[in-house]
Amino acid sequence: MKKNAIVGQSGGPTAVINASLYGIIKEGMAHEEIKQVYGMINGIEGFMSGNYMDLSKDLTAEELELLKMTPAAYLGSCRYKLPDDLSSPFYPALFEKFRAMEIGYFFYIGGNDSMDTVSKLSRYASHHQSDIHFIGIPKTIDNDLVLTDHTPGYGSAAKYVADTVREIVLDSSVYQQKSVTIIELMGRHAGWLTAASAMARKFKGDNPVLIYLPESDFDFEQFAFDVQHALTQKSSVIICVSEGISDSKGKFICEYSDDVQLDSFGHKMLTGSGKILENFVRNRFGVKVRSVELNVNQRCSGMLASAVDIEESVQAGTEGVRAAIKGATGMMIAFKRTSHSPYAMECMTVDVNEVCNKEKLFPSEWICANGTDVTSDFLNYALPLIQGEPKRKMEDGLPVYIYRK
Repeated sequence: MKKNAIVGQSGGPTAVINASLYGIIKEGMAHEEIKQVYGMINGIEGFMSGNYMDLSKDLTAEELELLKMTPAAYLGSCRYKLPDDLSSPFYPALFEKFRAMEIGYFFYIGGNDSMDTVSKLSRYASHHQSDIHFIGIPKTIDNDLVLTDHTPGYGSAAKYVADTVREIVLDSSVYQQKSVTIIELMGRHAGWLTAASAMARKFKGDNPVLIYLPESDFDFEQFAFDVQHALTQKSSVIICVSEGISDSKGKFICEYSDDVQLDSFGHKMLTGSGKILENFVRNRFGVKVRSVELNVNQRCSGMLASAVDIEESVQAGTEGVRAAIKGATGMMIAFKRTSHSPYAMECMTVDVNEVCNKEKLFPSEWICANGTDVTSDFLNYALPLIQGEPKRKMEDGLPVYIYRK
């Protein structure tokens, strides 16, 4: 019996999250087991309010191809935490909507919290003999999902970081006087994005000369020593720091400010580490200093998307549909690196319950120089993920993207 599929996007968007959506739509429409592919507007939260669209009818072939190259979340996103108590009335209400729409396949594209959603829905379905297949499609620029070599979205964000830091290095090197530039990058507990700044170097000893990740304890006096030494070697010193760097007691550096707030999941909203360090350097050394926070640019810069990342994101969506059709449920699509040189990857499925609410930190063996740099092993890992410049449609010198009306 034919069933319908439904897909949603959740959490922070990326430059390539729509490529996974493209893969789901394209593959879903190719299987006779699936009648229609619906899209939840603003994830589970929006769907519960009755907001969805028919992706198999509402997008033309040309629009579908544009979707593959469009950054941000075409369907809209949400940060909605499902009840921990599976006896909550929320679940029967949701599954009644699924029943009314003849949903047989559910796909959720997102990060850790999104995989928690897939876990809860698949467990509820199992307990209540529902035949809906629930599949998680990974997405996060943070690269912190476990049981996968890397996540769709990371390659493009890493490419943006490496390129932008390289340009900041060039810009900062034009003056003779001593200067320090601190670049704050996303990363609450995992330093994968900040580590990507190492790829900006053009030669050994080039900027950024100091890289600080959340996985290493941050000490202000050691930082002052590191900066002082760097200033004896270079006139222009570039320092890259994760937003989530913390001291030996676990106190975030941004908490030295009074501006810390919590998001809806209880996570601390981390901003300001770069500004705090900027003031510290200015007061300690009296040199010209500025801080730069790259912020959401790291996740929305479609023009610097990696071709490898786009194609792998499509593959994740495609393999998610194939897995569901074969009967998989409560699973996440993961990447397995099968060759380092030349780089090769294949998709597999992993138990979503073993993924959600866990975090893959940056490996300690890839951190060196007393916590101020990363090793060549990381470069060998990351460089294949940022390769390629995809062909895109341009108009009046600007990229053409698709917008939901």
